Amino acid sequence: MRESEETTAQIERRLLRWMIILGVASVVGVAATMSGRSAIGVAIGGAIAILGYAWLLDAMAAVLSAESARITKKLVFKLILRYPILLGALYLFYRTKWLPLEAVLAGLFVPLAGAVVECIYQVGKMAQSGRPSTLR
Repeated sequence: MRESEETTAQIERRLLRWMIILGVASVVGVAATMSGRSAIGVAIGGAIAILGYAWLLDAMAAVLSAESARITKKLVFKLILRYPILLGALYLFYRTKWLPLEAVLAGLFVPLAGAVVECIYQVGKMAQSGRPSTLR
């Protein structure tokens, strides 16, 4: 493997790092400019979204692994619970007004922001090398 080639595991780790960095930066930014409740809402939304992403990665790794095609009950449980947890949290914040729903929703976009930053990173890396990078 050439030095310029990356594995999908390296990209996934970097993507998770981007999500965490952007999540923390958004919480700090919201805390500095808005209320503390809004910052907590962004933090909870971001944590739920990043947790859902991590669970999805686990599921995809299990399904795509060549060695063991066995899917555990724990994995199925995680996959089934992803959306009910998300919708339950949103409903809780909507009904109780404990945290601003808009802040929680904004936090849910942290994985999207991380993916956009990773795409920009990949394009910049490709432009630097003059050729597309390959995945292994």
